[in-house]
Amino acid sequence: MKVQNDKVVAVSYALEVEGQIADKSAPGAPLEYIHGTGMLLPKFEAALQDKEPGDAFDFVLSPEDGYGTYDPSYLIALPKTAFAIDGQVREDLLVVGRTIPMLNQAGQVVQGTVREVTDSSVKMDFNHPMAGKTLHFTGKVESVRSATEKELTEGLHGEYLPQEGHKCCHGKGDCDGDCKGEGDCNCDGGCQK
Repeated sequence: MKVQNDKVVAVSYALEVEGQIADKSAPGAPLEYIHGTGMLLPKFEAALQDKEPGDAFDFVLSPEDGYGTYDPSYLIALPKTAFAIDGQVREDLLVVGRTIPMLNQAGQVVQGTVREVTDSSVKMDFNHPMAGKTLHFTGKVESVRSATEKELTEGLHGEYLPQEGHKCCHGKGDCDGDCKGEGDCNCDGGCQK
C-alpha cells in the first residue's frame, strides 16, 4: 500500500540540523500520522507521497519549506507581571531557554522561549525553535494502512476532538457552530457526541 491521503503512515526518522541530530523517533516507536491532514509539514508529506513500506527517504527542507525564516519581530519584551499567577510572578518559570505556553491576542496558545530576564521584563521569542533552519530528514516508511472512519474524524489520538470552549471541525473545514456535545457543528469534519 502506498503513502497517500487518509492513510495511517508510520515512519522511523532522524532530523539533522546544522550537522547535529535534533530529533528522531525512538527505537521501535515510529512516528504515526494520517497523511494529507496537515499534521506534518506539507513538504515532508510531499516527500513521502507514494512511498511504500520499506522505502527509505533522505531529503532536505529549506527554512521556507520548514518552519519559516527567523522573524526578529517575534522577539518581544513583556512585563514580568505578564507571568503572574494569582498575583505572584512565577520566577521559577522565568529561566532562559525554557518554553512557556502563552495566549496571543486572538486567544490562541503559542509557545514562547525565554531569551532574557531582567528585574522588570522578560524577552520572549515566539519564533518556532526550528525557524530559519535547514532540515535534513532521513528514515524509512515502516507501515501504511487505511485510516478508519473514527481516526479520520477524531485523529489517531483524539487530536481532532473539540475541547471545551473551542470550535470544532478538526481542522477540516469552516465551522459555524460549536460542538459542546450536541453532535453537529455544520462543518466538514463533524462533531462527536
